[in-house]
Amino acid sequence: MVDKSDSPKKLWVEAEKYIQLGVTLPAATLIGWLLGGVLERWLHWDWLPVAGLIVGTIAGFANFIRVALSEEPKQ
Repeated sequence: MVDKSDSPKKLWVEAEKYIQLGVTLPAATLIGWLLGGVLERWLHWDWLPVAGLIVGTIAGFANFIRVALSEEPKQ
């Protein structure tokens, strides 16, 4: 018998979770840096791009940890 748990659709769903983890951290870092740059142009505070970079990286790691901890262990 064919095991339904190894269907191609389920494998693609599992792969999507790992792709999401690989894209989220750099995307959050880039968005934080860009928002910091926009705020720096508006408020003229030179440290805002660095602060945005740090906040974006922390947000990316927080999402990475949240998704990683939500994975169910396979038995």
